[in-house]
Amino acid sequence: MTSEEFDELRRPAFAIAYRMLGSVSEAEDVVQEGFLRLYRARESGERIESPRAYLSTVVSRLSLDHLRSARVRRETYVGEWLPEPLVPSADDDPARALEMADSLSLAFLVLLESLTPEQRAAFLLHEVFDEPYDRIAKILDTSEPNARQLVTRARRHVDERRPRFDASREQREQLATRFFAAAEEGDLEGLEELLAHDVVLRADGGGKAPAVKRPLHGRATVARALVAGLRRAARIGGFTVRREEVNGQPGALFLDRAGRLAAVMILDVADGQIQGVSSVVNPDKLRHLGPLADLSSLLRERG
Repeated sequence: MTSEEFDELRRPAFAIAYRMLGSVSEAEDVVQEGFLRLYRARESGERIESPRAYLSTVVSRLSLDHLRSARVRRETYVGEWLPEPLVPSADDDPARALEMADSLSLAFLVLLESLTPEQRAAFLLHEVFDEPYDRIAKILDTSEPNARQLVTRARRHVDERRPRFDASREQREQLATRFFAAAEEGDLEGLEELLAHDVVLRADGGGKAPAVKRPLHGRATVARALVAGLRRAARIGGFTVRREEVNGQPGALFLDRAGRLAAVMILDVADGQIQGVSSVVNPDKLRHLGPLADLSSLLRERG
């Protein structure tokens, strides 16, 4: 297999696995296993007319198996569970990234957690990746009428709760710039103006890093929590904020003096306001982004 063929096949396979699992590390494992099975099938002489279709089928089935077991593991997860953040690489196609942004947002991936594994798989394959019902039925080992029913039920559930991302990328970035400036300056009033009345703050520490244990609701509560959190970071000293697009939405990486990653923050923007703020500080969910800061040690040192 040439490197060009590998890249061409890997991207769509990873796109499916990540949206299914909400985990970069698990998605990479699934895709690697998918390529291994593709290689073995070719070596055994099996005729594969479409390597992409073969790989998407294998990856979807493996992801479904992982998702079923993950639901059990997450019942014992400490605090709020959030997907692993995804930062685009330099060679990603900007047009394709924009097209897929809404299906990558943390708010959307968290919403998908409320679906059954089968509903999630059927919905993503049909609504995001345009797979026909007959292929979905084959992938899920079910009948075509049942595949249609799975998609219909999932679509109804998602449409009732789906976050809205009606702002342009420029509008999102402008709002994010004002947000981070107000937060760093401790401007409570200015921060509250940018937040929706029912804004939600979620943080995922996984029991391994300091984080609010349950979601906070309301602009006043969220604004105070954000300012207090940034003040604690300022007391530690040396943190820098590097703006990045994360999961298709405005976000930022928080780095220590040595440039090691301590946290990732993502904003969900709609209707000209920030509807949600998500913070991932669980080191297990940040390793794929580079060297990590020891946030707990830094907090202990500074008291």
